[in-house]
Amino acid sequence: MCNQKGGVGKTTTTINLGATLAEYGRRVLAVDFDPQGALSAGLGVSTHDGATVYDLLIGTEKDPRRVIQETDYPGLDIIPANIDLSAAEVHLVTEVAREQILAGVLRKVSADYDVILVDCQPSLGLLTVNALTASHGVVIPLECEYFALRGVALLVETVEKVRDRLNPTLELDGILPTMFDSRTLHSREVLDRVYEAFGDKVFQTVIGRTVKFPDASVAGMPIVSFAPEHTAAQAYRQLARELVDRGAVA
Repeated sequence: MCNQKGGVGKTTTTINLGATLAEYGRRVLAVDFDPQGALSAGLGVSTHDGATVYDLLIGTEKDPRRVIQETDYPGLDIIPANIDLSAAEVHLVTEVAREQILAGVLRKVSADYDVILVDCQPSLGLLTVNALTASHGVVIPLECEYFALRGVALLVETVEKVRDRLNPTLELDGILPTMFDSRTLHSREVLDRVYEAFGDKVFQTVIGRTVKFPDASVAGMPIVSFAPEHTAAQAYRQLARELVDRGAVA
């Protein structure tokens, strides 16, 4: 989940897509790759009692299985993060093959899971490049708002550069419209422009704006568990099916 703009729904999408795929019987590993640790908090996981993804990146912990924590949702595990991760770019900048360190970490556990979801920080720095280098596909959550739309071209350009230089298997799985409010002309116009610009790269699923998301976050639960019949929960189930249909998820 990648977008250099904050507050567009990356973490919400990682939590709910992960929970939904686990619901469908997949073994899912979520990787919190944001120093704010919102993914860890959103899944009710402590980030201060043990090792985190930061320790794996700088090499003080070699075995990712010792860092992975189980969540309350069967089939969904997490590698947590906390504010320590903000120092990782400084440590990594002098490392050999510094863009490929996360890929090396995840390779050790990739056989244990059907899907690994990485929740990126709102930046196009070295951590995000690591995430892109480690991934087979990118989902771009895009808020249905004009300024969010402006930055997507830069992000797509970054994805293409990583594919050309570091990870030839990287694909743009799709652009996910989020925070859509059908009552406003602005949201509808932005959504039309997204379809016009990116065509079939835009998911048919559109995530609407609802107070249920912050309510679920406060409860430390995915919305698919907090309000399983809500339209937002149904939308994430549809997104999971789309990713399976597109071949992005086995």
